[in-house]
Amino acid sequence: MPGFLIMAATVILACVLCNKLTSRLGIPALLAFIILGMLFGSDGLNIIPFDNYKLAEQICSIALIFIIFYGGFGTNWREARPVAVKAALLSSLGTVLTAGLVGVFCYFVLHIKLLESLLIGSVISSTDAASVFSILRSKKLGLKYNTASMLEIESGSNDPFSYMLTVIVLSLMNGGFLPGRFIYAVFAQIAYGAVFGVGVALLAILFLKKFKFAYAGSDAIFIVAVALTSYALPALLGGNGYLSAYITGIILGNQHIKNKSSLVNFFDGMTGMMQMILFFSLGLLAFPSQLPAIAPSAILIALFLTFAARPAAVFAIMSLFKCRFRQQLVVAWSGMRGAASIVFAIIATVDPATTHNDIFHIVFFIVLFSILLQGSLIPLVSRWLKMTDASADVMKTFTDYTDEVPIQFIQFTVPASHPWAGRTVAKLPLPPDSILVLLIRGDEKIVPNGRTEILPGDVVILSGAATSRIDGVNLYERRLQKGHRLIGKPLSELSGEDKLIIMICRGNSILIPKGSTVLRENDLLVVNETKSSGI
Repeated sequence: MPGFLIMAATVILACVLCNKLTSRLGIPALLAFIILGMLFGSDGLNIIPFDNYKLAEQICSIALIFIIFYGGFGTNWREARPVAVKAALLSSLGTVLTAGLVGVFCYFVLHIKLLESLLIGSVISSTDAASVFSILRSKKLGLKYNTASMLEIESGSNDPFSYMLTVIVLSLMNGGFLPGRFIYAVFAQIAYGAVFGVGVALLAILFLKKFKFAYAGSDAIFIVAVALTSYALPALLGGNGYLSAYITGIILGNQHIKNKSSLVNFFDGMTGMMQMILFFSLGLLAFPSQLPAIAPSAILIALFLTFAARPAAVFAIMSLFKCRFRQQLVVAWSGMRGAASIVFAIIATVDPATTHNDIFHIVFFIVLFSILLQGSLIPLVSRWLKMTDASADVMKTFTDYTDEVPIQFIQFTVPASHPWAGRTVAKLPLPPDSILVLLIRGDEKIVPNGRTEILPGDVVILSGAATSRIDGVNLYERRLQKGHRLIGKPLSELSGEDKLIIMICRGNSILIPKGSTVLRENDLLVVNETKSSGI
C-alpha cells in the first residue's frame, strides 16, 4: 500500500511539473500527460504494467463525466448566447458531417469495411473541450466575434453526439440494420439525455434554494453527486448520459449559486486531476511499438480530418450565417481531437463488434497528431489571421466571475452610541466611493435602500475596491444591451427588495453608483442579490 501511494504521488507530481513546463514551451499539457503515461507503461519503462481496456474504459468514462459536466458549468451563457445557434449546429450537424466524411474517406481510400469506416469517423468526430479550454485559458486567447465562446460551446457539447454515433454504429455492427431499433436508439440518445439533463438541473436548483448545508464544502459534494446522477439516469434507459451531464452543467453553472467561485475553484482542481488521470491512463494503455504499423493509415486519416473533413463541415455550417472567412479558418483549425475520442475508441475495442483494424492505436495516433500540431499552433494561427482581440478578456466567457471583481468589503457592528444608529441610509455620511451593500440583523439579511433605518446591533457591510468573501454578498453581472428597459433611468427610480447595483463598469471606468447615476447602453452592472440562501 505505501509503495502504491508513493507511486501515485510521484505520477501526480510529475504531471504537475509537466504542466508547468509545457505552459512555458507553448505545448498543450495534455500531450505531456499522455507521453508520461507511455513512459511509465508496459511498452516504456514498465513501471506500471497496464493493458486492461475494460478497466481503462470505466476509469476514463468517469473522468469524462466530470470534464463534460464542467464544460457546461464553466460556460458563461450570456457571453455564449449570441453564437449559441452556430455552436449547436457545429456540435451536432458538424459532428455528423465530420464522421460521415471521414467514414467515406476510410471506405474508398483506405478500403476499410463500411461500418468499420463509419465507426472510425464517429469515434474521432468530436473536438476536445479539455484541450480547447486549456489553451484559451492558459494563453488568455481573446478572439474576435465571440469565437472563443463558440469554440467552448461546440467542444463542450459535441462529445455526446460523437458518443451517440459510436453507440449506434456499434449496435448496427452487432445486430444488423433494423429501422425500428435504429430510430429508437437515436430518439433515446437525444430525448432521454435532454430531458434528464434539464430535470436533474431543475431539481438540484430547487434543492439548493430550500436546503441549508451543515458545513462548508457540502455544496461541492452535492454538485459532484448531481453530475454523476445526471449521467447515470439517462444511461440506464439507453439515453445519452454525456449530453445530460453537459446540459445539467450549463444550467447549474449559469444560476446565481451561493459560493459559486468556491465551486468553480473546486471543479477547476477536480477536472484538472481528472484530465491528468484520463490522459495518463490512456498513455499507459498505449503501446508505442504498435504505432509504426498503423502510422501510414493514421497519418492519412489525420491529414484528411484536419485539412478536409473538419474545414468542410465548418464552412458548410458557418457559411449559412455569412461568417467571416478568417473566423471560419480559426474555428476549423481549432478542432482538436482529444480524450473523448480515445475513450470512445476504447469502447469500440471492448465491444463485441468485430473490427479488423487497431482502432485504439489509430485514434491514439490521430489525437497525438492533433494536439501537437493544432494545439501548439492555435495562438499563432489566430494572430496570423488577425483574429485576436487584445481588449477581449477570454475569462469572461467562463462563469467564475467573482474572482475578477475589483471590490473589497468592510464589515462592522453598529453600537447603540454610534452616530449612524437610528438614521436612514440616505442620511449616512458614507466614505467616498463606497456603498452600503448589506445589513445583517439577527438571522435576517437586508439589501438596503435609502429609506432603510440603521438599528443598534446591525452588522453593516460596505463595499469599496478589491476582492473578499462575505456571507450574503452574492455578486453577478448584467450588461445593458440596446433596448434594455433600464437604459436612461437613474438608480433612484429603481426598486428591488433583494437586489442592489453596487458597481458599474463603463468603458475603462469603474463607477460606484449613487441615486443620481443614470444607466447607459453597454454599462456592465455588478449586482448583489440575497434572495435566498441558495441562489
